[in-house]
Amino acid sequence: MLAFFDRLFKKSSIEVEAIDPMKKFLIVGLGNIGPKYTETRHNIGFKVVDAFAKAQETSFETAKLGDIATTKVKGKTVFILKPNTFMNLSGKAVRYWLQQEKIPIENLLVITDDLNLEFGTIRVKAKGSDGGHNGLKDIQIQLNTTKYNRFRFGISDQFSKGRQVDYVLGEWNDQEVAALPERLDKSSDVIASFISAGLNNTMNAFNGK
Repeated sequence: MLAFFDRLFKKSSIEVEAIDPMKKFLIVGLGNIGPKYTETRHNIGFKVVDAFAKAQETSFETAKLGDIATTKVKGKTVFILKPNTFMNLSGKAVRYWLQQEKIPIENLLVITDDLNLEFGTIRVKAKGSDGGHNGLKDIQIQLNTTKYNRFRFGISDQFSKGRQVDYVLGEWNDQEVAALPERLDKSSDVIASFISAGLNNTMNAFNGK
C-alpha cells in the first residue's frame, strides 16, 4: 500500500503522512462496476469523477475497495474514489478511505444520480436523507450520519409506473448522450469549486445550473 502511494505522489511515505488533514479531500462517484453498467444512468457518479480525473490529468489505480486517483487542487490533496463494492455497499469504501487518510467528513463529496431532478440539473447539499437511493443509504449507515456533502446529478423520472429500476439501470437516450459532455465539464467545475472555494460558494454558483 505504501508503494502504491509513493507512485501516486512521488514522495516518501513520511511526506504523505505529513499532509494537513484539513487540506485532504475525498471525492466519491457512486456506480456499479462492470461493462454492462458503464453507460447506465445509475453510473453517473462514475462518469463525473472520470471526467474530473481526466481534467486533472490523473488516472485511477485499483486499490482496497475501489479504484482511486489523486490530484492537487489549489495546494490541496484530493483522493478520487470509485468504489468497487457495487452501489448498495458504497459506504464501506467511503468509510475506509476517510479513516485511512484521516480525511474530515466535511471534506467528503459524494456524487450520485437523482430521479427528482431534470436531466443534467446540479444540486449540491450539505446533508439530507438518502431519498430512497441505496448507495446513499449505505453511506449513511456506515458513517452513522446524514451530515455529509452530496452532489446530485439529475437523471429525470421519465419512466412509466413500475419501470423505475429498468429506467435507472437503462442507458442514456440520444439526446442525453449529446448533452452529457457539457454537463460533465460543468460537473468537473463543481468539484473543483467545492475543493477550492468551499461548499456554500459552490452551492451559490452551481445549484440549479
